[in-house]
Amino acid sequence: MKDAAVLKIKDKTQSIDTIKIEPFKKSVRKTAPHKHNKYLEFVYFTNATGYHAIDNLKITIKPPIFFVVRKEQVHFWDITTEPEGFVIIIKKEFIDDCADFELHQLLLKISAFTHFTPKDNTSIITIFELLSTEYKSKTKSRSIIEGLLKALLGKLLQFNTNDQQLNNSVYHKFTDLLANENKLSNSVEYYAELLNTSPQNLNTSCRNECGKSASEVISDYILSEAKRLLLYTDKTITEIAYTLSFKDNSHFTKYFKRHIGFTPSAYKLQH
Repeated sequence: MKDAAVLKIKDKTQSIDTIKIEPFKKSVRKTAPHKHNKYLEFVYFTNATGYHAIDNLKITIKPPIFFVVRKEQVHFWDITTEPEGFVIIIKKEFIDDCADFELHQLLLKISAFTHFTPKDNTSIITIFELLSTEYKSKTKSRSIIEGLLKALLGKLLQFNTNDQQLNNSVYHKFTDLLANENKLSNSVEYYAELLNTSPQNLNTSCRNECGKSASEVISDYILSEAKRLLLYTDKTITEIAYTLSFKDNSHFTKYFKRHIGFTPSAYKLQH
């Protein structure tokens, strides 16, 4: 594989939405080693032969098979027969704008894999087809796409044999802890203590599995929960600030605006 410094960087998200869903191109056979800097890519094959090389792994394509390519990973295809399947490309902006906490969790969990074989191929194909149809629709709905994407990821992970081992990592214990917290804390030290590990070890685990620091992971959860509370509850800004462990309304408003670009009130009005 070529040195990463001279690898081609592909960006399939130019001139498209923050998510793209389409059939896998039948013309694709061999590609040069490359990486994606701006998006997460899912590829699902229902028919194809050959292999997929990702980082230091060489994976034989035996459909049905689902591949995950994270940002910065180096990969290439060597496909020997006409491929059939689907591709989903997800930009960071799509994830940032998503207020569905469970969908965030599913994206985090599935991003820890390079590939796996789904157990219920018929259901997976049906959901992919519904996603592709909704994406092509002139009246496409983000909420429908998010709902179908959540169903797809949940179904893909439902019977995965490595899921128990995956959930035993420090990173996934951390994200499970965040998902089940009644009151989030913006403190790496606090969660490291609950996990009986050091802040340094927690940071290392996060960076290895999702490419972010522990504090960035916490921030993602806080902002996702803030969006959900703003859009789907009648809580006041002050109540949301308290729920998310901010000292006061002002501190929460400054934090939200710094990360999102809008005040909580402006964000709620625009959505």
